[in-house]
Amino acid sequence: MENSAPNGPAAPRPKALPSHLINGHSPLRPSYTADRDRDDRDSTYSAIESSMGPHKEPIALEDLDGDQRKDSRDGTAPTQRQKASAKQYEDVEDGDLEDLELKVAARDGRDEPPLTPPATNSRSASPFITSNPTIDFDGLSWPSVGTLDRLREREHPDDAAARLTKLSGAVRTILECIGEDPDREGLHGTPERYAKAMMFFTKGYEENLRDIVNGAVFHEDHDELVIVKDIEVYSLCEHHLVPFTGKMHIGYIPSRRVIGLSKLARIAEMFSRRLQVQERLTKQVALALSEVLKPKGVAVVMESSHLCMVMRGVQKAGAMTTTSCMLGAMRKQAKTREEFLSLLRR
Repeated sequence: MENSAPNGPAAPRPKALPSHLINGHSPLRPSYTADRDRDDRDSTYSAIESSMGPHKEPIALEDLDGDQRKDSRDGTAPTQRQKASAKQYEDVEDGDLEDLELKVAARDGRDEPPLTPPATNSRSASPFITSNPTIDFDGLSWPSVGTLDRLREREHPDDAAARLTKLSGAVRTILECIGEDPDREGLHGTPERYAKAMMFFTKGYEENLRDIVNGAVFHEDHDELVIVKDIEVYSLCEHHLVPFTGKMHIGYIPSRRVIGLSKLARIAEMFSRRLQVQERLTKQVALALSEVLKPKGVAVVMESSHLCMVMRGVQKAGAMTTTSCMLGAMRKQAKTREEFLSLLRR
């Protein structure tokens, strides 16, 4: 019997994988571009802004002439230019917010339609250049209503003392409402002490990136990962005003500029010393570092325990919450992201 296997034609050698299928790329999706990277950061900004409430700034009136504003007040249909300019300031329904959160939660912005139309007239050339910058080097970073008044009190001791007195009175009221005697020996001076402690817990409202960085950015030809792990973080949950504590890991890939290592911990401290939610805190640290250094990529991972679900509610002491924010190369390159995550596990 003739053995056909050895004498038959040799099996064809497998072809090499095309380049567009290597490292997670797909021929059905366009390559990752600088515009898409900017959109990723833009959508992250939108997530932070939506969680902190609508802007108080008016619509940019320089883009609208008097007749267009009059038509809008009269109830006539606004133009496409008006719709695009006012899109980020209009009120939205709960269902719209849920859809926005689902879009932001996607790992890759290509999985969801863009949050804003691609027309260049509807937004600035850069997400960092707006009429009300999120990172304000001359003022505060993500300020809340009333924060500027608190900052000005540094130069007016009488106003600062009046704020402490008001806060102490509020604490005294709380003690009375829970059935305690604010005048008993053990609680003597507690309202004043707690007022001072609360001002320290939220001191991040009075700080900004310019003072935190303080010129500690240096030119260095280094293009590999820089990681600072296990940064202790203490913050207050804005829903119940109880602490959540944990550790933050920050990594970035420099683009010819590096920052003093201690500044990474100070940036995390600035944003954590506010009323926060962990998801927003993680994004704010990542975007702040991206704004200061303009690196090739930024990654922030935070792990924490929330007392609002440990000492109340479901009372699960062992529950840990992990959040992450990836920007630039950390988001678009799976191997780079995996290298960062593997180094965290070492």
